This record gives sequence, C-alpha cells and structure tokens, in this order.
Amino acid sequence: MKYTRLGRTALKVSRFCLGTMNFGPHTDEKDSHAIMDRALEEGINFFDTANVYGWGENKGRTEKIIGTWLAQGGGRREKIVLATKCYGEMWEGPNGKGLSAYHIRRACEDSLRRLQTDHIDLYQMHHIDRTAPWEEIWQAMEQLVREGKVLYVSSSNFPAWHIAEGQGYARERHFMGLVCEQGLYNLRARSVELEVLPACERFGLGFIPWSPLDGGTLGGVLKDSDKDRRGREQIQKRIADSRPQIEKYEAFCDEIGHPPANVALAWLLHQKVVTAPIIGPRTMKQLEEALPVMDLKLDDAALKRLDEIWPGPGGPAPEAYSW
Repeated sequence: MKYTRLGRTALKVSRFCLGTMNFGPHTDEKDSHAIMDRALEEGINFFDTANVYGWGENKGRTEKIIGTWLAQGGGRREKIVLATKCYGEMWEGPNGKGLSAYHIRRACEDSLRRLQTDHIDLYQMHHIDRTAPWEEIWQAMEQLVREGKVLYVSSSNFPAWHIAEGQGYARERHFMGLVCEQGLYNLRARSVELEVLPACERFGLGFIPWSPLDGGTLGGVLKDSDKDRRGREQIQKRIADSRPQIEKYEAFCDEIGHPPANVALAWLLHQKVVTAPIIGPRTMKQLEEALPVMDLKLDDAALKRLDEIWPGPGGPAPEAYSW
C-alpha cells in the first residue's frame, strides 16, 4: 500500500479509503469484520463511515459494526484513521439534523458511543447547512477539538465557495479549519474539476472521491454478472444515457488488458489533488479485486484516450467556459 499526506496536514493515509456504507444494509457484521481485517492487513489505514449509514430505521448500524470490530482490540483503533460524518437526520425533532452547534455536539457524542472509541480522527460535515453560520459551526468544532473528541475537521459535498468562506472564517479564529473535502468524482462525473478541486488545491485540502465507479457504470457494467446490480433502475438509466461511451470505455480497457473498475480507480489516483478514492466493497472479492490498482500505471496516451471517451468540463473555471 502507498501513503500520502491528508491535504496540508502531516497525517499519513493510505491511497485507498475503505468505505463502509455497505456494512449493515448489504454485508453482515461477520463479513464486514473480515473485510476490515483484510483491508488492515493490506495496509489500508483510512476508514470512512457516516452516522446515517444503515439508513432508515437502521441508521447508525454501520458505526455500530465498526465499533464491535474496534472493540476486539489487537491495536485496531491505533492502526486506523477513522472518519465519520454528521448532518443527516438522526432523531426526530427540529434539531435532529443539520450543523447547529446543538446537533454537531450531540451527533458527535452519539457516534463515539456507537464506534466505541474516545475520539474521531476526521469529522466530516456531510452536507452544507445554509442556515448555520460559520461562527456557530467553528465554535462547536473547536470545542470538540479542545476536548480531544475530534482531531481534524472536513467537509463533504461542499461547493467551492463554501470551502473558501469556511476557510476565511477559520483563519480569523486562528483555527485550522477544513483539511479535506469528500465529493462525487469519477470519469463520468467531473464537474468538481471546475471549482472544487482548484479550491482544495488553493486552501491545502485533500480530496476524497466517493462513487469512483459511478455506482457500477465504470465497473464493466455491460459484462457484469451481478444481475441484481444491473437490474437497478438507476444503473439502467446510466447505461441508456451513456451506452456509446461505456462501450468505448470497456473496449479500451480490454485493449490495455485491465478490468474497467481498476482503470477507473487508477485514473483517479493519477489526478493531482486526489488523496484516496473510497472503495466500498460489499464482498471480500470486491476488495481483493481492487488491490492491484496500486501498481497500475496509466501512460499519457492512456490518460488522453480516457479524456476523449469521458471528456471533463474543459479544465478549471472560468477558462473552461470563458475566453
């Protein structure tokens, strides 16, 4: 496994981040524990979750599965960089979601209990809250940092101007502010190249792409034997919308002799600001299949061909759409 700094921090994280969203809804506790053990054996030290994972009446279930894994000891907690998120609705009532100081504080305490740990290494705001002023957000986060319950703070699904605004307020308070952004980024979804990635580079934030395979579209979907996944309405719509490109993409992957899923992950690892794509295996096999990507190098000709098949927005704003 290879490692890199998380944004401008001195913290070292693996170039893959283990996503746990499937733990609970699709992968039972025993298999989830086995996947985490295997990931740790392979040197993946960056684990990502969220308080809402488990979804619906089972939200919080994923954190509980991670908590029972950590409770087994063996240095598990000391060996990983643990990231979770707050924002989503976790209880009924007007303050059950969002980024008020009230919600941030309670959500953090609840996550710590479910995770069976005394601190969160990376606490991520899962979405913007347009009603929450930055003064309130940073006051709450600073308090959690002072208490040792949170080490670093980051964002997820934030636009560039929110990142810039947040960093401005953090600087005024002599607080480190955001250290990374987690957002949608893959060969098929490249809009973050316009402003979010340039903002991350300017302010020293790492970038963690979620859905690196576009929900399966970039994973060899035309040959996919997983009928349950291929049968999902969302996947079928994506295939219909982009079938000519998907066909060209899968043919190119055949040409260079690598699975489409691995090419998509390798492409992200070649992008300048990307810290660690999130891989979210449902099975041990899916984890094993992703591991060889660390050794997959794409030459300039391959990167150019991928840009031709899946063109981005044309670079950063405003040049991408202006003179």
